[in-house]
Amino acid sequence: MEIFGIGTSDLLILIVLAMVLVGPDHLPEYVGKLRTFIRQAREMADGAKSQLKDQMGPEFQDIDWRAYDPRQYDPRKIVRDALFDTPGDAAAPDAAAVPPTPAPYLNPANDYRRFDPDRATPFDHDAT
Repeated sequence: MEIFGIGTSDLLILIVLAMVLVGPDHLPEYVGKLRTFIRQAREMADGAKSQLKDQMGPEFQDIDWRAYDPRQYDPRKIVRDALFDTPGDAAAPDAAAVPPTPAPYLNPANDYRRFDPDRATPFDHDAT
């Protein structure tokens, strides 16, 4: 588990170091302040969520917001599906077991992803 790029062992070391630096006299005071801050942050987030739901109206109550979470999408898979899947693959019952076939316009002889020192560098006049 990582929080802000800090591993669990590093986080525990930082907590122990903070406890030593703060000292036992001021530790309950700072823990109380941290608890108050976390409670206020939760209340602000809940308030913003309820205000957003009120402003959007009842037609947006049934939306599954998790479906729009960008963390669930893999851009490599989206591009791979767009380039290599044909419309007939969606109707196939066992489409997951069939490896994707390259699109017919991809000719291995014209594969510009491979370096060939004898081939001229492609140049786009419209892009410059």
